[in-house]
Amino acid sequence: MKSNPLALLPFLVFAVFYVGLSAAAGGFYSVPMPAAFAVASASAFLIVRKGGFSGKVETFARGMGHPDIMTMALIFILAGAFTSVAKATGGVGAAVTIAQSLMPAKLMLAGLFLVSCIVSLALGTSCGTIAALTPIALGFVPATGVDAVVPVGAVVGGAMFGDNLSLISDTTVAATRTQGIAMRGKFLANIKIAAPAAAATLLLYAFLGRSAPDAPAAVAAGWREAVLFTPYVLILALALAGVNVMVLLFAGTVLSAALGVAFGEFTCIEAVGCAGRGMLGMSETLIVAMLAGGLFAVIREAGGIAALVNAAGRVMRGPRSCQAGISFLTAAVNAFTANNTVAIVIAGPVAKECAVKRGVSPARTAALLDTVSCIVQGVIPYGAQMLLALGAAHTAGTPVGGLSLIGRMYYPAILSVAVAVAIALPESVRAKSGRDMI
Repeated sequence: MKSNPLALLPFLVFAVFYVGLSAAAGGFYSVPMPAAFAVASASAFLIVRKGGFSGKVETFARGMGHPDIMTMALIFILAGAFTSVAKATGGVGAAVTIAQSLMPAKLMLAGLFLVSCIVSLALGTSCGTIAALTPIALGFVPATGVDAVVPVGAVVGGAMFGDNLSLISDTTVAATRTQGIAMRGKFLANIKIAAPAAAATLLLYAFLGRSAPDAPAAVAAGWREAVLFTPYVLILALALAGVNVMVLLFAGTVLSAALGVAFGEFTCIEAVGCAGRGMLGMSETLIVAMLAGGLFAVIREAGGIAALVNAAGRVMRGPRSCQAGISFLTAAVNAFTANNTVAIVIAGPVAKECAVKRGVSPARTAALLDTVSCIVQGVIPYGAQMLLALGAAHTAGTPVGGLSLIGRMYYPAILSVAVAVAIALPESVRAKSGRDMI
């Protein structure tokens, strides 16, 4: 691909406009993210000369309507409907009551992170985990006495842990296939990086929870709470059975609506209206996803991604610099594409070639690709996971700011340190056995 570093400038425009103006205004709600992406997209049309105006419009439109973007949009719409209906039905309150009857308030944050890790690891999807658990996480705010961004950050962090390690995650498949390594080899190399980071994060949440107020004796969960909790059980069961995330969200919405009607919370017409309001609550999220898709398509077409690949390849001179270069390349590509799987597919071939030359094992390379992409995807404010969490929080009636949430995302930060330590230390185990290789 033709390299053009200037094609990356629109992304810098976005960062300066969104972060800079928000900081200057003293609040991260001051600048709407769709406006920031609109300005960055306009700058792309001025900076990128290739293709003429009509050609850039066509490229931008193709990026907006890319199947990945449209699939993401459908997930957002269904997640908004489910969140809204489940809340109106009383499912969120039921889930919180059940949790409070099982654990003290001081362990809520740690328990929420742990549950998110387990659920995402089993499902292989961070988006499904975030859609199901974010409304429940917000219900813990009164009991824990913390800012709403903290429990939401625990859910997103745990979801990224599972997405990184799950054997059925698309990022795992992409990382292992690009490096020609079996999933077992990648998992063994990956767990050495992710497990210590997750353990440290769990201890941190337990420490943060120590200041939670001593809640009065929780009301014992009864049959009503158990029934209202069944939509979440259905979602998890369908996901474990391999059902598409859109199907399981639709099924959870229908079951929540049926329970709401049965318990007299609303009528059928009111249930439809509630679902519609939840969908409309995701409008800002949808606009951001589409504008981001268009902007990234223009940057990629103009050679911006190729410039990142070439820059990373030039700094890979030894085993450690090679691993650092692979991490930088993956992070940069992920930041510009807002898709961890796509980032792995783009960076994977370059990483494999450099790893072979510099003596880095395929297992370590695959682990770095997957881990770094999940770190970046979990913190960029325009990534699917963050957008879904922000949209679900807005629909649930507790809006949180994207940058304020990033500041309270502890697991990605700790995982970044774990990656740096892993690169600094010599690689002790290499995947050489036949059963670890494809």
